Amino acid sequence: MNSIAFYFQIHQPYRLKRYTFFDIGKNGGYFDDTENERILRRVADKCYLPMNQMLLEQIEKHDGEFRFAMAVTGTVLDQLEAWYPEALESFVRLAESGAVEFVCETSHHSLAFLSDAQEFDAQVLAQKDRIEQLFGQQPTTFRNTELVINNEIAERVEAMGFKTLLGEGADQLLGVRSSHEVYRPATTEKLALLLRTYERADDIAFRFSNQGWDQWPLKPETFAGWLADVPKEAKYTGLFMDYETFGEHQWRETGIFDFMEALPALVIADPTLEFKTPSEITKAHAPTEELDIPHSVSWADAERDLTAWLGNHMQREANRLLYELAEDVRLVAAAGHAEILQDWRRLTTSDHVYYMCTKWFSDGDVHKYFSPYSTPHDAFIAFMNVLSDLKSRVRVALKERPSSSKKVVPAKSSPSDSTGDVPIRELAPTTKKRRKDSRT
Repeated sequence: MNSIAFYFQIHQPYRLKRYTFFDIGKNGGYFDDTENERILRRVADKCYLPMNQMLLEQIEKHDGEFRFAMAVTGTVLDQLEAWYPEALESFVRLAESGAVEFVCETSHHSLAFLSDAQEFDAQVLAQKDRIEQLFGQQPTTFRNTELVINNEIAERVEAMGFKTLLGEGADQLLGVRSSHEVYRPATTEKLALLLRTYERADDIAFRFSNQGWDQWPLKPETFAGWLADVPKEAKYTGLFMDYETFGEHQWRETGIFDFMEALPALVIADPTLEFKTPSEITKAHAPTEELDIPHSVSWADAERDLTAWLGNHMQREANRLLYELAEDVRLVAAAGHAEILQDWRRLTTSDHVYYMCTKWFSDGDVHKYFSPYSTPHDAFIAFMNVLSDLKSRVRVALKERPSSSKKVVPAKSSPSDSTGDVPIRELAPTTKKRRKDSRT
């Protein structure tokens, strides 16, 4: 039976003000909270509230047979708590239904794993605790920011106690293998890897409102037929997508809400289909094959790699300088400057380097859609000005620390990843030995 695994990613960053060189040292307010609140409220009204209500009604209508997973970043949780608690409560009601699995990730939607393992651990544990507090669940499934996976990430995720990892079913990763199978990353012992079936997921996330598409308008009956038309040995279909697809990226007028409202009944009526959450799938199906992931794979752009965030010199330099501050930021935070750590962590959100991407053609259009800046260079300048101010604050705070305080020794750097220029920190040792036949 083909288990349909819907997974929805919910995220909003803290966008920066137009921070200029002349603001450095004079204005410590980095984030445009007026604009951030406006966007948060707009997206909540167009997507979160109506979709949550509709999905909850479908769960109740089908007695819990309609099931899916969600991940809600810590940054959007902060914004919902501050500016729209009613929308946050709608997510809590979904958790209370018992039919929604909440997936763990980095709290700040960061690329911390690629640069600072200590920060990665801290953000994951913070997010895990928050899921337990808000939604009453102990997450066993993990998705890294932008579905970035590799051998080292998989090994670390398993060491942290997660049972399931989500990833992208990229062609360069799978080759001729199927995205409908449950895999085990080569560096792990038992971790199950579920991959996104991007052809089907993108039918909803990207092609749904494209009137030039030969399948437009997409009918729920047509899509349900595609879900059923898979090899008999298929274990699941991974429909992973941004939640903002519904109502924000694809407006209500496209019919996408009606599509999603009709789909559950069609799937449930088909004896070859069912809905399951990621953790339910991996409980039912043990990994069938080992999968080596020597280079980072993501769900972004045609390349499905890291170039959306670390593909040019501006992005790599901004990322390098940001994480160079990590140890000192932790020191001053421990000395009582929690506000500096909060600002720094909000800068680790991957959206900031995403806005600096200089790709063109179809992927460039996607980057422009999400960016609040006129050009990637404008994004770089604003970020670097903020970082310069934050660095000055850190220097002042370090001078104020008692002389007896000890500095933490930075982690050693290891060979660069496939992007070529971005250092990857070594992970803290795990309790098990690395497999000799695995490339890391």
